[in-house]
Amino acid sequence: MSDVYDVIVVGAGPGGATAAYFLAEAGQRVLLLERDVPPRYKACGGGLSAHMLETIFPFSFEPVIESQVRTITYDYGARSVEVPAAAQAVRTVMRAQFDAHLLNHTRAEVRSKQTVRKVSESASGVRVETAGGEVFEGRYLIGADGANSVVARAVGLRRGKAMAAALEAEAPATPENLRRFGHTLVFIFGDIHAGYAWIFPKAEYLSIGIMALHPRPGELQARLAEVVARYGLSLEGVPVKGHPIPLYLRREPIMTARTLLVGDAAGLADPFSGEGIRLAIKSGQLAAQAILSGAPARYPALVWRDIGRSQSLGLWLSQLFFRFPKLFYRLGASNPLLTPALMDILADRGSYARVLLTACVTLPVYVLTEAAAGLAGTLGHPASGQRLRARLLPRG
Repeated sequence: MSDVYDVIVVGAGPGGATAAYFLAEAGQRVLLLERDVPPRYKACGGGLSAHMLETIFPFSFEPVIESQVRTITYDYGARSVEVPAAAQAVRTVMRAQFDAHLLNHTRAEVRSKQTVRKVSESASGVRVETAGGEVFEGRYLIGADGANSVVARAVGLRRGKAMAAALEAEAPATPENLRRFGHTLVFIFGDIHAGYAWIFPKAEYLSIGIMALHPRPGELQARLAEVVARYGLSLEGVPVKGHPIPLYLRREPIMTARTLLVGDAAGLADPFSGEGIRLAIKSGQLAAQAILSGAPARYPALVWRDIGRSQSLGLWLSQLFFRFPKLFYRLGASNPLLTPALMDILADRGSYARVLLTACVTLPVYVLTEAAAGLAGTLGHPASGQRLRARLLPRG
């Protein structure tokens, strides 16, 4: 019989590496199995919060930061609104380097080129078999192997999972591209139903992509090509990668007696933005905490409390937004208080309940301010309208 690990983690992305990091730091014997050889490419916009990283981890991520974002840009047809971002609030990373950096800080035993073929559970532990014929045993198993998780299938979880879809490419950026897009996150609405396109800056690349909840066959490719052409960019010779975005639609099972799912394996992508790095890290941390506390069965309740409740409201808001995108764009994009509320979610210090509350509280003031600004412009005093708007802009 082989040695028994305290925890086996399958998948070396942010969720798996985070769980392995905290478990190993606490003295657990942890084995992390990864199908590829890190660093490996991962299709991802790569936007995240510096505050979130600094709050969770005791080490710096500065070596893998690609760009510091200064503004958020919302485009809808011919309309464009640019909103200042708080200093150092949002940064971008290349997932290959980010994941490898996080993985390099774990004391877990890491084995790459290990494709999991079979998982079985018993009353006392788990048994993991790889395609190469190796067998590993552990007390607990953490499935962090993505949206199409082998672990989830093997233990009978996430069978009715719902997926959004996305396409993304990392396009080499010219100096002109970087001057134009180098410090802003661009969100582009109106090109596809129940979705959006984006342009995110990296040090030498632009992450260009599109996602939708229910795209028709070929629709993502066609709409992405239109967006790229309209913004004067090119994906010629650049590989475009497709990837599923798993949605957390309800309070569904994400663990068995011995197996816990984290990140995309648990369906924890943000239903409104498709963002997943923060939620993978957070769920990996929660899984480690549950195991270390001696009460792993608390894990689903922790996820629901810290992630799922907000996600459910986020799904409802996204469906409402995508049903009336023009109206919500007009009422929301220019409201200078909504973007900080959304950025607080990325920083893991806000929720969609707070976004909804902010929208409800500020909407009357915002509408009156816009009306006054329009009236001032009509009367020939555009500067007065600009001053009225400026009072709502966050300072610094």
